[in-house]
Amino acid sequence: MTDHPSSGHPGVGQPDTGRPHTGRALGVDLGSKRIGLALSDATRTIASPLSVLTRSRAPRDDHDAIIAIATEHEVVLIVVGLPLSLSGKEGPAARAARAEIDALGAIAGDGLAVVCFDERLTTVSAQRSLRIAGVSGRAQRAVVDKVAAAVMLQAFLDGDRTQ
Repeated sequence: MTDHPSSGHPGVGQPDTGRPHTGRALGVDLGSKRIGLALSDATRTIASPLSVLTRSRAPRDDHDAIIAIATEHEVVLIVVGLPLSLSGKEGPAARAARAEIDALGAIAGDGLAVVCFDERLTTVSAQRSLRIAGVSGRAQRAVVDKVAAAVMLQAFLDGDRTQ
């Protein structure tokens, strides 16, 4: 199942799409070279950075790896970042992400919902947090994707609780 946000703040004010409201969520930050992953606790209160996958040459292999990690951690919801422009419009990166979201949804199965969520500025926020924490530029590259996934997933969790 995939759920696409409309205009405005994706996920907030949207009708309930039948997605599960309890159980772990996996945040996914799709990049061209790496995929950042974050995991929530079972109550969906806190998102934590999990890992970074290096992109393979086959998107299906990347999707299978994401589904395998979701299964391993007993995830019931995958939240994929949608890279909208600052104006909220969809460009090439957002269209590519939607195609991946649809592909993930197609292989996820009935017990695993896949939704997208606006990820604007998550990487910038993650880089700022790492810089404040004293993490060097070289060390940042190794973790920024999973931190960005955690920032995006936390924003989704915070918005989901207000519905």
